[in-house]
Amino acid sequence: MTSTTKLAAVLCMLAIGAAPLSASEFHFGGFIKANARHIDGNIAFQDSWTGGGSVTDPAKRSQFSATESRLNIGVTHGGVKGFIEVDFAGSSQGNAIISNSYSPRLRHAFIKHQEVTVGQTWSTLVNTSTFAETADLGGPLVGQAMVRQALVRYQSEHWQFALENPYTYGTQTLSDTAKTTGFEWIDTSNDYVPDAILRFDQQGDWGNVSVASLLRYLDPSSSAKLAVGVSVAAKLRTFGKDDLRIQLHYGNLGRYVGTDAARDIVNGKVETTTSAMFAYRHFWTERTRSSLFYGRTVTEVEQTDRAHIGANIFTNLTPALALGLELGRYQINDDLSAYTLQPVAQGASNYAQLSLQFHL
Repeated sequence: MTSTTKLAAVLCMLAIGAAPLSASEFHFGGFIKANARHIDGNIAFQDSWTGGGSVTDPAKRSQFSATESRLNIGVTHGGVKGFIEVDFAGSSQGNAIISNSYSPRLRHAFIKHQEVTVGQTWSTLVNTSTFAETADLGGPLVGQAMVRQALVRYQSEHWQFALENPYTYGTQTLSDTAKTTGFEWIDTSNDYVPDAILRFDQQGDWGNVSVASLLRYLDPSSSAKLAVGVSVAAKLRTFGKDDLRIQLHYGNLGRYVGTDAARDIVNGKVETTTSAMFAYRHFWTERTRSSLFYGRTVTEVEQTDRAHIGANIFTNLTPALALGLELGRYQINDDLSAYTLQPVAQGASNYAQLSLQFHL
């Protein structure tokens, strides 16, 4: 067999193997986002305000970044849809001295067939339509449900039911070896019952609303504990193109709400969380709009109290290119330490952020 014949045979085999892909539809998306961020206060610098953070000495810091840039691929073949997405946030690989390298970070990777979704994506407790439009990644995360994780979900027109990855986050009653440190993290090797979420959705010309309940079986150190919480979220159209976005959460929601503002269990006790987020978006023109937003979480056992308020203005320079400026403030008003349950310092940081986002 000549080399030409061999090459032809290989190409034929590749064509045969690739034939089924010809029926697939590919969708590429994402965006490139550049940020300039300045923070002034006594809460340690964060690339975006989560519900976590710590009080430090007062400081000022400016940071330029492009790590929030995002790429995704969606594939549809027959009745099956696959989707995968990565960004580069929170995954430093190099350093600011030389390369500023960042590793891709998996956000979504799921398969959907008819009414069933399997893989990693937004938790069923999350209503993404109620996220505020912000320059700070995610907006007032301290008052929002914002979890991505592996799950199995069934969805009909109005109902969703899911079993999601179990994980217990928090501290347990101190052992003798941990008394010197003041706390001991929960051993997650005993997480064996999936979290269950039931959700109802209703939508119309007025917007949409979702009501979800969370049931968890927490069993750290073989001491069974039930955890139950409820979440209500809505996006409501008001005047013209304006809208009001609301999230309200209460119960044993732990890691599902507040993005590290609350734990599932604190020193052996199941935590109870109250969280809220409000955002109003107003369109000044067809291309220019502003959002005013506020988020807050308070807890009963740990007695955390954390809040984020801000306002911004966005304008589209082109249909795919948006420029935004945001001013805001993040506050920690905790009464007790998350670890020792002793009184702690309180603080706040003001920030200004300029972002340029190009949708691919």
